Amino acid sequence: MTYSKYFMHLGENNRPFEDAAAVTQKTINSLFQDSTQAYSGVDPLQLKAQLEAVDLSTAEPLNDVIASVNQLIAKNSILVQHPHTIAHLHTPPLIASVVAEHFIAALNQSMDSWDQAPAATYVEQIMVDWLCDTYQMGEMSDGVFTSGGTQSNLMGLLLARDWFAGKHSNHNIQQDGLPEYGHKMRILCSDKSHFTVQKSAALMGLGERSVVTVKTNVQGQIDCDELQLTIDALKAQDLLPIAIVATAGTTDHGAIDDLQRVVNIAKNSGCWSHIDGAYGGALMLSETHKSRLRGIESADSVSVDFHKLFYQTISCGALLIKNKANFNTLLHHADYLNREGDELPNLVDKSIATTKRFDALKMFMTLKAVGAQQLGKMYDDLLLLTNQVADLIKQSSYFELCCDPLLSTVLFRLSDQGSLSDEAFNKLHQTLRLQLLTTGDAVIAETKVDGKLYLKFTLLNPCLTLNDFDSLFTKIESTATQLIIQTQEAN
Repeated sequence: MTYSKYFMHLGENNRPFEDAAAVTQKTINSLFQDSTQAYSGVDPLQLKAQLEAVDLSTAEPLNDVIASVNQLIAKNSILVQHPHTIAHLHTPPLIASVVAEHFIAALNQSMDSWDQAPAATYVEQIMVDWLCDTYQMGEMSDGVFTSGGTQSNLMGLLLARDWFAGKHSNHNIQQDGLPEYGHKMRILCSDKSHFTVQKSAALMGLGERSVVTVKTNVQGQIDCDELQLTIDALKAQDLLPIAIVATAGTTDHGAIDDLQRVVNIAKNSGCWSHIDGAYGGALMLSETHKSRLRGIESADSVSVDFHKLFYQTISCGALLIKNKANFNTLLHHADYLNREGDELPNLVDKSIATTKRFDALKMFMTLKAVGAQQLGKMYDDLLLLTNQVADLIKQSSYFELCCDPLLSTVLFRLSDQGSLSDEAFNKLHQTLRLQLLTTGDAVIAETKVDGKLYLKFTLLNPCLTLNDFDSLFTKIESTATQLIIQTQEAN
């Protein structure tokens, strides 16, 4: 029996791959051309049943498999290119990034050692150097590509923990585990910071209770006066603040903290400063808005997320650090992989992952095909559109705005609560969002601010126009009106 038809080969024309790729591309093109909704509207339980009914015990011709995947999976996926898919930090990818995925998948380079990814290793380092230069991190800076903001935040805080232990008591956590004062370590962040701060603390053995949250203002920015008071109070209790996390673009509000002031407070308090720039860090490419990130260049570590406003396919992120020497706490030599004395670079030396994808190629090809300046212009246009959408809500008698947008997130709710209780009014908004989703009309999000449930737009698609929102608000208003009538009749 020969298995050659299942693989690609050197020195051959690889016709099976060429045919399958052509069929797949044609299928995807047809899907995009024929789709009119953000989601198919198939009932969740029906979709689950259809997928569970697939017989995985019998192999079929690949073309049949492609057709089946299109019918069952692709057609029932959220279409991120649709103008009414604006719920999450989930972007339509650039064509350059999608094309790069073809190279990444076919070459299948393993980014842990140079002898598994020679050209790819250099490309990643070139992209890291470009990032460090773009963020003005300094000559001693370095970085590594990650799977996204979660991994980047974990790595930043992991390095902070080890750095603090070394500075505080010359303790080596890598060799000896948590010090006896580990239960006293504290990480500070705002009450609007991403949940991965708590998740990272748990994975690091410090526990979620080691994370101390600081109140924010009405627009979701950390209160720096309260931050300083909190640090002083912790120290007075003989606790050990080790790191402060600032956010450049919160998930709920799109708020950007006063990065410069937070970094200064961290330095003066003997803490590591980490900036979660997963959402708003891309503004460094905008000549108009990059000043809002002032201070990011002084941080000890920065998370960058390319599958958000850099428009890359999932997954793609990076961690940048001010002093490359801090990566040494991650270094472990393996005789088969990254031997001591290797003269060629092995990226596993500064990564918590061993095998990882050649995601740097996507940004490499994007910079060559689109350019950093054009990406920056996309952000400028997107933020302008965001403010125009907020103005539409302000002018509406049917909706009310939570607060002026700081990035590309818009929070709003119905303006007339009528006789509904607060709980019932919140429930109405939740039902409204689900109704729009399950009918396929729109994919929008929800969140709570001060106990009130708000609908949320996250504008990430630079191809959107104000006309797209005129039709969307009409859908939301008509659906809400129907639900209010149903609620009144039920009561």
